[in-house]
Amino acid sequence: MPQSFHNLYTHDFVRVAVAVPRCRVADPLYNAQQTIALAEQVAAKGAILAAFPELGLSAYTCDDLFHQRALLDAVQVALGNIVEASIRIPVTMIVGMPLRVDHRLFNCAVVVHGGRILGVVPKIYLPNYNEFYEVRQFSSADDAVATEIELLGQRVPFGADLLFQAANLPLLRFHTEICEDVWVPIPPSSYAALAGATVLVNLSASNIVVGKSDYRHQLVGQQSGRCMAAYLYSSAGRGESSTDLSWDGQALIYENGELLAESERFQDDSHVIFADVDLERLSRDRMRTNTWGDSMRRHAQQVAAFRVVKFAVELPVQDALPLQRSVARYPYVPANPAVRDKRCMEVYSIQVQALVQRMGAIGMKKVVIGISGGLDSTHALLVCAKAMDRLDLPRTNILAYTMPGFATSTRTLEQARKLMEFVGCTAHEIDIRPSCIQMLKDIGHPYSEGAEQYDVTFENVQAGERTSHLFRLANHHNGIVIGTGDLSELALGWCTYGVGDHMSHYNVNASVPKTLISHLVRWVAESRQFGEGDSQVLLDVVNTEISPELVPGKANDTAPAQSTQSVIGPYELQDFNLYYTLRFGFAPAKVAFLALHAWKDRSSGAWPEDAHVVRNQYTLKDIKQNLGIFLRRFFQSQFKRTCVPNAPKVGSGGSLSPRGDWRAPSDAESVVWMENLKTVPDA
Repeated sequence: MPQSFHNLYTHDFVRVAVAVPRCRVADPLYNAQQTIALAEQVAAKGAILAAFPELGLSAYTCDDLFHQRALLDAVQVALGNIVEASIRIPVTMIVGMPLRVDHRLFNCAVVVHGGRILGVVPKIYLPNYNEFYEVRQFSSADDAVATEIELLGQRVPFGADLLFQAANLPLLRFHTEICEDVWVPIPPSSYAALAGATVLVNLSASNIVVGKSDYRHQLVGQQSGRCMAAYLYSSAGRGESSTDLSWDGQALIYENGELLAESERFQDDSHVIFADVDLERLSRDRMRTNTWGDSMRRHAQQVAAFRVVKFAVELPVQDALPLQRSVARYPYVPANPAVRDKRCMEVYSIQVQALVQRMGAIGMKKVVIGISGGLDSTHALLVCAKAMDRLDLPRTNILAYTMPGFATSTRTLEQARKLMEFVGCTAHEIDIRPSCIQMLKDIGHPYSEGAEQYDVTFENVQAGERTSHLFRLANHHNGIVIGTGDLSELALGWCTYGVGDHMSHYNVNASVPKTLISHLVRWVAESRQFGEGDSQVLLDVVNTEISPELVPGKANDTAPAQSTQSVIGPYELQDFNLYYTLRFGFAPAKVAFLALHAWKDRSSGAWPEDAHVVRNQYTLKDIKQNLGIFLRRFFQSQFKRTCVPNAPKVGSGGSLSPRGDWRAPSDAESVVWMENLKTVPDA
């Protein structure tokens, strides 16, 4: 069956659901009807896995009615109705029910798919404290003797050691536990995850008391994070007995510690939540985390004890099925303003702390920095200023140099002057044109004879002269050169190798992407990090065209003539490509699929809170073209990344230091990545 690029299942996502049906106590047929109705809704949305509440077919609050044969027989009839309905509903359903096995009663999760009962999982930990009295009615899975049972005429695996594997979706392996099982110090799902389960399911009833909802979030979120798994959590809602308790029907879906979906609590009607789980992301996190493998080895006995039940799922892959999860356009920059401010504060503090440590370790009290009037050098200067404050040194110990060249605009030159005044550093200005002309003469470049030849040599002579001046100035004044180039430029090779902006004594910006630097500078201005002085110059820098300013323009020189992004692509797209390539190792086709979802037209805009954010839109053709630029430049410029200066890592999105997150050969081929990119359609 051909798979559509625009279908989430093509890219190793799976749509899952948690359903909370309205129930009636001790009315299994009614409860089965509600379950089937919700399963039909789940299938209509393209989801293939749905979890329902603990003991949902009978209701959790039956108490001693669980020992009544009439109820237990009726529950089996209700299960039969669900099994029959599953023939026409392409959803794997996990439903809760009481079940008699070997003269004992177990609280069970039953996995139903395609007219089959795939397995029955009994609850291990039975709470018998506070309002819970489960030991009165049920036996623990630890007391079970049988490993297979007869149920509705089918021979069915039975036990808490079952994993369920989708044969035609290899990354989907799920495990089921029941309520209290996740509240204990070592939940059964911890071992199940080590045994390969990527989706963990909890059928819970869970009455509500004050504060319990928040604790569920902590519990489920932490378990999904520790297990690098998705976690589906259900609880009982309207219809359970209110004799002594109340029920809020909370449903949660987490992925590796991140909340994907949550239901509204205290609803009167049946309800269901959906989420698209990225199975590849979970698998890749486990693969690269070597301590995950160490844990598998350490608990090899528990891991080996699991039995795997394989089944084939019906995947709706032939038609378009877009994602229903949020994909941030700016993965390095939180959309929420409060979270973004906190992130900026932390990143800024990491950079400052690193520079303070480096200066203290080498006994230097002065720094030398080049100021262009652009984003990167502005932020690096702000870091230097705060570091001097932390070291109780005067900001005049920052020796800042602006070095206008052949293409420096009046706008950036004035911004550089104002920035140095704003910070209070020692400001200098060196015109590099005479030394550049001498260099061009020495090497016989046509520009020295009057020709307008603005080639890479012409550009790099200027970049090299600036860096050469800075290093000699550092020697002369007993200081260190602070690098200003950022992570995005390093990824794209947008730096002059060796004697150029590629080199410094210490680079405070090397793992900060361009999209984040613009917000850092804005945050410094708006949060008054430097007091109540006029910080308009910082906002002016943010709003200036990003440019190397190495090639003169034909018109006036009031603004930068060159546009960096016209050559290497929009930084907002290239940072997106960098994040998903570096952090997760996704293939280009998946990166493009995610980018299309992130950048598709949204009536509300990307960040409706921020008037200053330009809400650009990109077609799939745009995304494919710029991803091609990214891949070519990323591979071609690896040699520049094998010898970069020391720099602090600031985020989990990674760095490109050969001593840190990224070790790669300089002569690797990009062929397989470019071939994969060809599978992306133009529309």
